[in-house]
Amino acid sequence: MCGLLGLLTAGADAAARTEPVAAAMRCARHRGPDESGTWNDADVAFGFNRLSFIDIEHSHQPMSYAEGRYTIVFNGEIYNYLELRDELTQQYGARFATEGDTEAILAAYHYWGPAAVGRLRGMFAFLIWDAQERVLFGARDPFGIKPLFVATGPAGVAFASEKKSLLEMAPALGLGGAGGGVTADLDPAALHHYLLLQYVPEPATLHRAIRRVESGTHLTVRPGGEVEYERYFTPTFHSGAAAGPAALHSRIAEALADSVAKHMRADVTVGAFLSGGIDSTAIAALAKRHNPDLITFTTGFEREGYSEVDVAAESAAAIGVRHVIRTVKADEMMAALPLIVWYLDDPVADPALVPLWFIAREARQHVKVVLSGEGADELFGGYTIYHEPLSLAPFEKVPGAVRGLLGRASTHLPEGMRGKDLLRRGALQLEERYYGNARIFRDEHLAGILRQYDPRRSHTEITAAHYRDSAAWDPVSRMQHVDLFTWLRGDILVKADKMTMANSLELRVPFLDPEVFAVASGLPLSQKLAEGTTKYALRRALEGIVPPHVLHRRKLGFPVPIRHWLRDEMYQWARDIIRDSQADHLVDLSAVQRMLDAHRAGPVDHSRRIWTLLVFLLWHGIFVEQRIRPEIPEPAYPVRP
Repeated sequence: MCGLLGLLTAGADAAARTEPVAAAMRCARHRGPDESGTWNDADVAFGFNRLSFIDIEHSHQPMSYAEGRYTIVFNGEIYNYLELRDELTQQYGARFATEGDTEAILAAYHYWGPAAVGRLRGMFAFLIWDAQERVLFGARDPFGIKPLFVATGPAGVAFASEKKSLLEMAPALGLGGAGGGVTADLDPAALHHYLLLQYVPEPATLHRAIRRVESGTHLTVRPGGEVEYERYFTPTFHSGAAAGPAALHSRIAEALADSVAKHMRADVTVGAFLSGGIDSTAIAALAKRHNPDLITFTTGFEREGYSEVDVAAESAAAIGVRHVIRTVKADEMMAALPLIVWYLDDPVADPALVPLWFIAREARQHVKVVLSGEGADELFGGYTIYHEPLSLAPFEKVPGAVRGLLGRASTHLPEGMRGKDLLRRGALQLEERYYGNARIFRDEHLAGILRQYDPRRSHTEITAAHYRDSAAWDPVSRMQHVDLFTWLRGDILVKADKMTMANSLELRVPFLDPEVFAVASGLPLSQKLAEGTTKYALRRALEGIVPPHVLHRRKLGFPVPIRHWLRDEMYQWARDIIRDSQADHLVDLSAVQRMLDAHRAGPVDHSRRIWTLLVFLLWHGIFVEQRIRPEIPEPAYPVRP
């Protein structure tokens, strides 16, 4: 895992801009403290921070190929690189100077062009400069596991693994100094959507001048030209499984076992996160087959109902692995949060990312790579909310006008009254009521918080195109599809990448593999939700792989007791953040304080909304006001000489 930065200049003056590139890489040193390097020709300047795993002694970057025609900077891992190298050697006589996966990408692009991206099995964001054609080609992996930001200015276009690197690059792009107009020019639509969803949905960021290259997309750009994007992967769910259940379950088990085997490829030690649920337990059990000395890691809190430490420890014992536990206290969270927000680049208000940061820091003392279970819920139908279309099916038989009356009637019922939310949601079409797993502020709540509230803005700006693409599918598949483009890549994968890379630790996600998706995408609804459970087919496929006590257990994840802490240990801390903030022109700080006081008094629970606002206020204090300056630690392990 690594950090990249690429600048394509508009005036053929890349040599003069190499130092700004090197300087902008320093704030991303945590992504690759093993070694750093820059490269340039007349049009392009590349910078790279390397965290080495494969062919450690030889696969240095930036790397050139074909007598210098192509030069690459690459963040990620290609798990089928050995198979690609063999195919390219046998079919074209390709020659390789290294033993790693980076050169496999270059050779594949040389022989297959942009079509090579669809042949890559892995997580990646990369840039390739073709010195002969004078064109920059880039790509991001199908699910968005690895980040890639982009900014364009009068002097050229730049891409980076970290948004903060592009903020540093603003002067070199002709966008003004860091901390000037670019830093203060926020995107009001992105802020609106952040408060709705607890993350900023792609391709936006909170800074108007910086965007994200979307998942499953590749790009081309020439000096002085516009960036041209093309989607090479669109996830499609179809109920086309012709095989019987037993054969289907066997295919799932085989695909996942093969994916874990490929994800274990590394010249360093690989461990695994273990949360106590079926997904991470399956990954750890399969990884143990390839590393008998596997170490697993889990985190929790010293509060009943907010920890899976005991279950995870039982699972670790059952599969026979060494297990490491890290508990987190409220004072540790408060102290670490400004630094965590700095690492995030954009605010993400998922409280689970905080314990993830702590356990990643602990894991880095033992291993350099961890496997994790992200993606299983989206691919196999694991969220409880996926049952909702079934529970709301009776409403589909009610005429539209009557459904509208039911919805309006729900507004007159007291908050918290049983059945109120069922009536409200039953009156809505799927496209209106479902926009991913995190729904923090509803529109009517935002009007009292957001200074520049625009009633014309809605979550449908984010989801409408994805719903159009899935119009003919069953409702659960449509919800999965929306989650892949919203919740998964906006929250789950951002926190996974940012919190592990903050600690110079690589996280790999075997469920988000093209071969696993190929099987999962064809599951009929009856193999997702059945017998009162979720992920039915996956659970059946994992019988005999995961311990029985986990097989039908509902996943808890890394829950955080902020509901309790904001009423007690964290109250004054939260009050101080609100008091000191200079973001009152964006959010009504008095209203935020009233919300905090109402939460403290109870019984109403505003904790998730308060947390979402607190994370934004910290982010604003760091990146806009530049009033909060977290102390950035050295990378979590000694840098190689």
